[in-house]
Amino acid sequence: MTETGPGTVRRLEIWQEGMSLVEAVYRLSATWPKEEIYGLTSQARRAAVSIPANIAEGVGRGTRPEAARFARIALASAYELHTLLELSARLNLTSAPALIEVLTPLDRLTRRLSRFIQYQEMTKA
Repeated sequence: MTETGPGTVRRLEIWQEGMSLVEAVYRLSATWPKEEIYGLTSQARRAAVSIPANIAEGVGRGTRPEAARFARIALASAYELHTLLELSARLNLTSAPALIEVLTPLDRLTRRLSRFIQYQEMTKA
């Protein structure tokens, strides 16, 4: 990682996609019952926020190993979010079309994060 500064991360498509995903999760979870505000809603929102936040932290550290390490944390949060969204559907809190609308970009972001990690690990500093 040669560039630094907050503008660097804003140019990353995976960060942009992560931010869009956070917005989608907030919109979706706003429809869930109020009794879930401290349960599934809170956990899904935290997992979603963790994705672009960890991308930003890793890039902000300024080294490829750190970018890869924090991208792995972001990837783990993406898997957690996937599970929470599936659970919301099983509990009939989320309709199938609404679930697909969020899972599609989440799945794409998950694949892109995996490639980002591989790139960071394979590229010499």
